[in-house]
Amino acid sequence: MPNIEHLIGALPSAAAQGLIWGIMAIGVYITYRVLDVADLTVDGTLCTGGATFIMMMLAGYNTWFCLLAAFIAGMLAGLATGLFHTFMGIPAILASILTQLGLYSVNLKIMGKANQAINVDRFPLLVSLRYIKDVPFYRNTILVVFLFIVAIIGILYWFFGTELGCSMRATGCNQQMARAQGINTKVCIVLGLMVSNGLVGLSGALLAQYQGFADVQMGRGAIVIGLAAVIIGEALLGKICQNFAYKLATVAAGSIIYYIVLQVVIWLKVDTDLLKLLTALLVAVFLAIPYWKQQYFNRVGGKKGGK
Repeated sequence: MPNIEHLIGALPSAAAQGLIWGIMAIGVYITYRVLDVADLTVDGTLCTGGATFIMMMLAGYNTWFCLLAAFIAGMLAGLATGLFHTFMGIPAILASILTQLGLYSVNLKIMGKANQAINVDRFPLLVSLRYIKDVPFYRNTILVVFLFIVAIIGILYWFFGTELGCSMRATGCNQQMARAQGINTKVCIVLGLMVSNGLVGLSGALLAQYQGFADVQMGRGAIVIGLAAVIIGEALLGKICQNFAYKLATVAAGSIIYYIVLQVVIWLKVDTDLLKLLTALLVAVFLAIPYWKQQYFNRVGGKKGGK
């Protein structure tokens, strides 16, 4: 039996990673649940945010300015997908695949090579793997990223309560009805994709700091992790409250749960080559549960009607 102390010791790191990826998952939630748009751009945007942040830090810019630049870089990626979809009439999923494909080359050009490292001893990074234990509480990575998430949820809660935010939510609910009310649904879709990918870029910047490098492959499979966080959060915590801010918080919580489960799987010495497969199966099962429940109740209702 594996040593339980090893698992306990690894949980803070898993929680920190879960929080960082939770920001990305909130971005996925905006497109997947709020806009009802299939967006795969995030697999490229995560690296774009990390690459932008690291290269600007290496150039000597302020840490907060670099985070802002990573957010803007992500928004530009979302803008590209949005224009492909609305201006050129390309289906959303194909538009996002095209942007994701193009971002691979963009990320290589930003970094100049496949990966770039950054040293926490030489640069004033906000988060790091080394800031998990034995550091002042105000520098602890978990606390810092938690405050980021609280601020993001607060801003998004305010924004989606404005007229523009409500228009975006109406667009996601029913585009035809939204257009009938005079809402420019194309603008709402483009803006939603920009906000979503901006958050993914910010998450990539924090992830690059945390792990100490940006790699051109770092975003591969990000959409699956984001979906896993959304589905797990909704399945386990979503029925408690319907408040929008609470729903965003459940997404972040789902990301933490996902990484803790992942850590338990590693602790049980499951072949790490199978982790992506297990994640895909986990997401597939959670996505299938509502359909299975509907089929079950339909069958039960049919039997009762037959009697």
